[in-house]
Amino acid sequence: MAPNSRLILTRHAQAEHNVDLDYSIHDAPLTPLGKKQATSLARQIPVLQKEADVIISSPLKRTLQTTYLGWAPAIERLGGLKKVVCLPQAQECNALPCDTGSPREVLEADPEFAVFDLAPLTPDWTSKQGFWAASDEALYNRARYVRQFLRERPEHNIVLVAHGDILRRITARPGKGPSTYQWKNAEVRIFEFDPEYVDTEDCFLHQKENVAAAGGYGPTSTELEIEQAEGRL
Repeated sequence: MAPNSRLILTRHAQAEHNVDLDYSIHDAPLTPLGKKQATSLARQIPVLQKEADVIISSPLKRTLQTTYLGWAPAIERLGGLKKVVCLPQAQECNALPCDTGSPREVLEADPEFAVFDLAPLTPDWTSKQGFWAASDEALYNRARYVRQFLRERPEHNIVLVAHGDILRRITARPGKGPSTYQWKNAEVRIFEFDPEYVDTEDCFLHQKENVAAAGGYGPTSTELEIEQAEGRL
């Protein structure tokens, strides 16, 4: 357990569903621009590339792509892509096709993703039911699970590559609900455990600094739904 760890949270680069607001793209991968953003991120954070002790990623295609492009120097130093920790609990929130991952066997059949250790992907990780549901209660519990998982890691400098909506829930503050921060594409922000809450079940975080952003703002599916409901799209 490393409650004094530094959490280097990263949002994925531009993905296909961010461009045309098309939720129907299953497990939306990065666009060509998104791949350039992720590659550019690697050059923007050379110090963090040397300091990272472990790389953890949501197993959706866009986060895995952002991981191997954006954190390539650190991954090579730490022993390669098989050392990346796939954390299905860090998948995106909604039950839309774009936010639903691919089964383990599908990823293992794709040479681009078969290089990762996909053992943590259980058959139900794409179900969006029960623990994986898109309800507020389930998402609260899942975000708390991720914080607890990070707290139990022994490493000091922990990288987590995930998604805008789940990152807002992971970085929720006590009594205030999910953060309202609009994460940019391929953005890195550093958090620590709040000393007041680190030993509690919720183990809330507080931010230390913004580090880098390789792309502009790309709305998440939740934000797009809100804008559509309010007539802004």
